[in-house]
Amino acid sequence: MLPFAPVPAKRIALAQIDTTVGDLGGNAERIRAFTRLARDAGAGLVAFPELAICGYPPRDFLDMPEFVDRCAAAVEDLARPGEWSRGIAVAFGFPEKDVGAPPPGLYNAVALVDGGRLAAVGRKSLLPTYDVFDETRYFLSSSSSTAAAAGSVGLTLGLSVCEDIWNDKRFWDRPRYARDPVADLVSGGAELVLNVSASPYALGKASLRERMLGAAARAHGTPVAYVNQVGGNDSLVFDGGSMLVGPDGRVLARAPLFVEALLVADLDGSGVRLLGADGRELPPPAPPDASPDGQADEVFRALVLGVRDYVRKCGFRSAVIGLSGGIDSALTAAVAAAALGPEQVTGVAMPSRYSSDHSREDARVLAERLGIAFHEVPIEPMHAAYLASLGEAFRHPPGDLTEQNVQARIRGQILMALSNETGALLLSTGNKSELAVGYCTLYGDMAGGLAVIGDLPKTLVYRVSRAANRALGTGAIPERTFTKPPSAELKPGQVDQDSLPPYEVLDDILAAYVEERLPLAEIVRRGHPEELVRRVLRMVNGSEYKRRQAAPVLKVTGKAFGEGRRLPIAHGWRA
Repeated sequence: MLPFAPVPAKRIALAQIDTTVGDLGGNAERIRAFTRLARDAGAGLVAFPELAICGYPPRDFLDMPEFVDRCAAAVEDLARPGEWSRGIAVAFGFPEKDVGAPPPGLYNAVALVDGGRLAAVGRKSLLPTYDVFDETRYFLSSSSSTAAAAGSVGLTLGLSVCEDIWNDKRFWDRPRYARDPVADLVSGGAELVLNVSASPYALGKASLRERMLGAAARAHGTPVAYVNQVGGNDSLVFDGGSMLVGPDGRVLARAPLFVEALLVADLDGSGVRLLGADGRELPPPAPPDASPDGQADEVFRALVLGVRDYVRKCGFRSAVIGLSGGIDSALTAAVAAAALGPEQVTGVAMPSRYSSDHSREDARVLAERLGIAFHEVPIEPMHAAYLASLGEAFRHPPGDLTEQNVQARIRGQILMALSNETGALLLSTGNKSELAVGYCTLYGDMAGGLAVIGDLPKTLVYRVSRAANRALGTGAIPERTFTKPPSAELKPGQVDQDSLPPYEVLDDILAAYVEERLPLAEIVRRGHPEELVRRVLRMVNGSEYKRRQAAPVLKVTGKAFGEGRRLPIAHGWRA
């Protein structure tokens, strides 16, 4: 370990902002507004997240020359002398075009603007290509690291981008890359390692970041300033949690999770202030809570942010949800009400001949307690008409599974009609356990523009629903919804366990296979019967065609269905 170097009490600011992909003007204006706040708070440096100028992740917009050129123009505009940046250095991420480089010809870069000029550019060295990341598709890897003097704050900054700080060989048992850019920065004279990041949320990740950043700072005897994006972009939720870590590895100051904030602090840990986008003081956040209740509360907040930003950034204002009286639709409605406001949410119950009285009552009570609009549209007339017409076409009554799916698709059609008529976004209500094994109906209960709880196993749905009741303070989700056996109510006396193992068992098998990627033999050794494991794995592998047609899933675990899990639909693999 290196000896700790004395660090002057320099004041810096970390601005975790909510960017929108492609809104270059809006993103630049947020950079200016938060820079003014930072300067007014006495900071000599303010840092913004990775690719803050264009939003993260821009994906194939980066293949469009006009997009890249407009990003460059926005950077040039921010680098010009202006009153908003007088006396303060500003660091922010942008895609840098290198005309002499081979395709793709771009670097994931961080600009340091100081004294009315572009003083330095740091380029990302480590490009992740796992889970939801595919950065070698768009960017070149830099072979060098940049330490640059920022005169406005009187420090030599080590400019790094996100993944560059995730490769400390002392922290990770199996580092992904040969290089450690942070070590290069410190050996190059960096007095402060500045990491601009767009690190998506996942359960447990906030506490992991704190441990990892603390280990890096302690190993090099150098403070680390980490600024992370906040907000939702498509299926990804970014949680913020920016922090200043001292050279001894202690977290000196941290920003809250899931909200825009400006964290201001001196490098010795004094002068800590938290400001919101409006300049008002925010209370200091507690460290990440790893308890089951703490994690459930965290997931609820992540879902609320993800829904709010997805709806807003896609141009919607309101949402419609099918309410069955069950726990999944109840949680989805609670998230939507918290995200958009109750006045922007409509719940629709669509009872059939098989719907129980208690389900109809629970759906109505839920809507009343949440304060959302409620409609009941019975499907019996349509159901009967479908069965009659299909019976004529088949020359026999529809089979059991066909009849069940007909009901789900009638409900999907009603909800989509309401979406079309009102302009509200339809939120689908299926959970991860159902998506995993295909216990869902294409063009029925899978209909919708966003799968709010599609990354929550059923057992986690119950925990997060309790968190929703704590957060909303109304006991909105009725207690009976927690205690009654889950059922799709598509035939008499039906419960989910007619077709599936108990959810505690199913979710453990799914976590082992989907998230931990364990082979069959290892899952059996965890105490599950081999034939049951084989059956579950067959259902998972055979349902990829359904998941490929599902709505985007808000990612909250280490491995969500969607872009982070890419399997072929047609294959001969047998687990």
